[in-house]
Amino acid sequence: MSAGLFVSFEGIDGSGKSTQARMLHDHLRGEGRDAILTREPGGSPGAEEIRALVLNGATDRWSPETELLLFTAARRDHLERTVRPALAAGQIVICDRFADSTRMYQGLRGAGLRAQVDALHDLMIGQEPDLTILIDIDAGAGLARALARGGEGRFEAFGADMQARMRAGFLALAEEFADRFAVIDGAQAPEAVAADVRAAVAERLP
Repeated sequence: MSAGLFVSFEGIDGSGKSTQARMLHDHLRGEGRDAILTREPGGSPGAEEIRALVLNGATDRWSPETELLLFTAARRDHLERTVRPALAAGQIVICDRFADSTRMYQGLRGAGLRAQVDALHDLMIGQEPDLTILIDIDAGAGLARALARGGEGRFEAFGADMQARMRAGFLALAEEFADRFAVIDGAQAPEAVAADVRAAVAERLP
């Protein structure tokens, strides 16, 4: 669908995926490659406004169904204004979270919601990354890291049980979409994780 390469990073809160996305971006730029770093929700002016709505406030601020619509609206704007133009220009797009996060964070919060997530994705997004890097870490360790850093904390407030379900869900997604997932051990030192990430990406680079 594109001339560039679309790489997403996924993982539970506190997994280190944002750090690894930045490290990969820096590495590729250092090699002289044309790469951009973006994030979800966000990555475009309209999507960043939606980010402020969904990542802050009480855990019951939005129903899972409303969250799904908000995240999809943000993703559509991000796709139109940032991701697809960059891919069409032949750039490497590194995205901190994409649709797999919605499959987890909204799809696991109610009966039948995963089917709604997939149906809305097919209707309004219709695109998957070329490669998804899953930074896997113990749920308790990830939650401790996430709470220690502070910041946007609405989803961390769902607690340890939700973190454990998310981790299991991401690993299940890696099996479901094995052709585009690479699972990296996030318990290693950051530089060791980064080396594994670079190796996985190198296999997909032109």
